[in-house]
Amino acid sequence: MSYKVGYFVGSLSSTSINRVLASALIRLAPDDLEFTEIPIRDLPLYSPDYDADYPAAAVALKHAIETSDAVLFVTPEYNRSIPGGLKNAIDWASRPWGQNSFDHIPAAVIGASIGQIGTAVAQQSLRGVLSFCNARQMTAPEAYITFSPEVFAADGTVHNPSTEEFLRGFMAEFREHVQRVLTVLPRQQ
Repeated sequence: MSYKVGYFVGSLSSTSINRVLASALIRLAPDDLEFTEIPIRDLPLYSPDYDADYPAAAVALKHAIETSDAVLFVTPEYNRSIPGGLKNAIDWASRPWGQNSFDHIPAAVIGASIGQIGTAVAQQSLRGVLSFCNARQMTAPEAYITFSPEVFAADGTVHNPSTEEFLRGFMAEFREHVQRVLTVLPRQQ
């Protein structure tokens, strides 16, 4: 059985190190995971005023999540929290009230930073938001990645064997998490 994974890159930057990390994760993932990026760049700022008539970008966002078996968040840390663009996407996907696209979806969180604590604070903030959205989060292993161009090539190749092994293990654990959650809570599509 294969699983469709929608992934979010929390940064809107075309040169994001978290986009490079996402490429590495996809390269190292088990073969039965199929990845599609869920874009967040074109979403307007969420307002309940849109609830009766969602714009096309928000409809596409909700559809992408709802047709995924699981979601993976690869996010930087901005000001000790998650980027505004990512929070905005989560707000769109979890509304209108009663139409939360994240309900019961298997989810994992990871991120990279040039700093020593990686994206630890952002990930904790994101986990709180995902808990409210009723996503079924993988809680271990936690993955706070310190990024350097000597370790990560632009194409997602990982040059450090221990980092590669850790990321491969993270993705194997994510695959097992997806299977466990979907065995108990199959996605309604």
